[in-house]
Amino acid sequence: MVTEIFNGEPYEYYPIGNYVVRAVGVCGERPTFKYTRIEIAGTMARIEAGESIENVVEGYGGRVPHEAVLEAIQMCSNSALSSVA
Repeated sequence: MVTEIFNGEPYEYYPIGNYVVRAVGVCGERPTFKYTRIEIAGTMARIEAGESIENVVEGYGGRVPHEAVLEAIQMCSNSALSSVA
């Protein structure tokens, strides 16, 4: 487990990738993008429904970078998050 200070508060998480984590006390510890409550499962559902990566990134208002969405897609395609998608 990694502990960092984020916005003045401790943020504890288990890294899955550079951008994807399981944060303690966040979304039932389901995988999210680091420092957010944006679940990977929801992002993957948007991609699978045909939404472009650019639209997903834009919809998150800059909280999730393009590289983070690519990482989540890659991880899910490699079954690293198979229980999520």
